[in-house]
Amino acid sequence: MTDDVGKKGCPGCEEASEEELLARLDEIIEKYKAKPGALIPVLQMAQGIFGYLPEAALKHVALGLNKSYSEVAGVVSFYSFFSTVPRGKNIIRVCLGTACYVRGGLDVLEAIKAKLGIDVGETTEDRMWSLEVARCFGACGLAPAVSINDEVHRRVRPARINQMLAQYMEREEVAENVG
Repeated sequence: MTDDVGKKGCPGCEEASEEELLARLDEIIEKYKAKPGALIPVLQMAQGIFGYLPEAALKHVALGLNKSYSEVAGVVSFYSFFSTVPRGKNIIRVCLGTACYVRGGLDVLEAIKAKLGIDVGETTEDRMWSLEVARCFGACGLAPAVSINDEVHRRVRPARINQMLAQYMEREEVAENVG
């Protein structure tokens, strides 16, 4: 387990220990263990607690729900919204579906990679950004599309990447100054 598990990323926020995070997970497991289909909701909440799904959390879930580790790990690896590596505060997904690809999605992806200094599947050192690709956002008429967290940006051009990312950096600065 890494030392940065449970960091809140804000000045004055205390880091939760692995024991504290696992205790929170125990409360969730206790609440859900008798319910059919509990695995995915418990994993989603575990990811919310840890920020990702470290091996210790997967083993804890397997034990608590009386499932094999391979079943739990298989579910995590099957669904793309689960991550076993720390993710950034902001998740960028670049659409590379047919319409987005043809209209410059790959150029947009390359511009984001260059700006952030990371590749697909990676997270910036400050854990501010993670970069992923997606197949379709349903915005084909407005391609290429990029989603950041839950916001979809349409007709994105490489020249506008700095401006698009700056919005999120400014929000982060405001949140830090308020908190």
